Amino acid sequence: MSENTEPRPAAAPDPDRIPAAITTEVEPEPLEDDAEFVTSLDTAGGAHQPSAVPVSAQSGTLPGAPEDESLLRKIFTGNGIVTILAVLLALILGGLLIAMTDKVVGTTAGYLFARPSDFLTAVWSAATGSYVALFQGAVFNPRGAGVAGQFAPLMETLTIATPLITAGLGVALAFRAGLFNIGAQGQIIMAGILASWVGFALHLPLGLHLLLVLVAGVVGGAVWGGIVGVLKARTGAHEVIVTIMFNYIALYFLRYLLDTDLFQRPGADTPISPILDPSAVYPLLFGGQYRLHLGFLLAIAATVFVSWLLNRSTLGFEFRAVGANPKAALTAGINVSRATILVMTIAGGLAGLAGVAQVAGTEKVLTDGVAATYGFDAITVALLGRSSPWGTFAAGLLFGAFRAGAVQMQIQTGTPIDIVLVVQSLIVLFIAAPPLVRAIFGLNPRKKKAATAGKTKQAATTGGAA
Repeated sequence: MSENTEPRPAAAPDPDRIPAAITTEVEPEPLEDDAEFVTSLDTAGGAHQPSAVPVSAQSGTLPGAPEDESLLRKIFTGNGIVTILAVLLALILGGLLIAMTDKVVGTTAGYLFARPSDFLTAVWSAATGSYVALFQGAVFNPRGAGVAGQFAPLMETLTIATPLITAGLGVALAFRAGLFNIGAQGQIIMAGILASWVGFALHLPLGLHLLLVLVAGVVGGAVWGGIVGVLKARTGAHEVIVTIMFNYIALYFLRYLLDTDLFQRPGADTPISPILDPSAVYPLLFGGQYRLHLGFLLAIAATVFVSWLLNRSTLGFEFRAVGANPKAALTAGINVSRATILVMTIAGGLAGLAGVAQVAGTEKVLTDGVAATYGFDAITVALLGRSSPWGTFAAGLLFGAFRAGAVQMQIQTGTPIDIVLVVQSLIVLFIAAPPLVRAIFGLNPRKKKAATAGKTKQAATTGGAA
């Protein structure tokens, strides 16, 4: 057989199996609509069905799309703006409550329909007058004696905010790890017990004495919080119940100690400890004209530490992983029990800083009211700060301003001081309900996202059909 060496003719192409985009040698006209152009790319010129993933998600953003609107939407629907709006809404409602307690408003309400302008003016004057007095008592008082007197309210705000910040950091850190540290009150008390005893019972050189007071207070709070962590990790006891019970244990233990010779001040009829030695108290930052002490700088340092711990350290990553999903963290090799114990210990130590600030900074003695309500207010501060370190710091300053300015507001305007507590409660209410705040101010990202997705899908379908 002879081999055929003649070349075979090329097979004719099957027009049914070749896309029209290849067989037609016509240069396409540029599309006028950028969205239609991108949709055409997604569907390969109409040869395929549109992708289930929106075109904007595939290519980042549509050419010519309003990127600024997307950025602004993210800003105005983020947690930070919602928090600010929650505070603003609480102040508005608080202003209405202030107006309801004002005598002039009550008088003008009697002839509201005859002269409504008088009523509205009285409401505005009552609300703004009270908030101006609150500002003057918390930040700046132009009627103060000299520069020192004018800035005295700000120094008082920072002094009151110091234990709120450190205790709030302890609560916020536990929140980030998925734990509810309701026991900051008891941790403050135990820190105050140990710190005060070291302060008045031991007589040591300057510097060393204060250092031991600080260490004793932090250790007292850390141990009290660490016990809760151990019970939670080893026995599964719920930390909310345990910490609440520990608050009562600490309080009644303090009252018992103040009736003993070990803590009772000699010759005193009231339950009060001896005054701490001068070497055991925090130095004042601006001399004797203000009460602001070293504890505020330690509160700033604690905020920096917690921020580094959560965002820059391996241990903080474990805390956040356990808080996000304990089972997944355990599967990933994280020791959940160890993380639980450590986070409650560190949280207790941070709350212990508040106890030290009380006995070594502000009061310089130990009483049964050493913790006041700082431990419970710390929960509110942590919630307002969204459990972030610097958010908690800012929330502590805000609540410190409320506390410092409430007295001045009552003195100048006669507004009940309890109104400030109502405003604080409203802030917590709105912080706990972000959808409500977004609905009131018309900031609903889900509806806007759904509308945008609908328009994109419609454009993609139109492009695919074309």
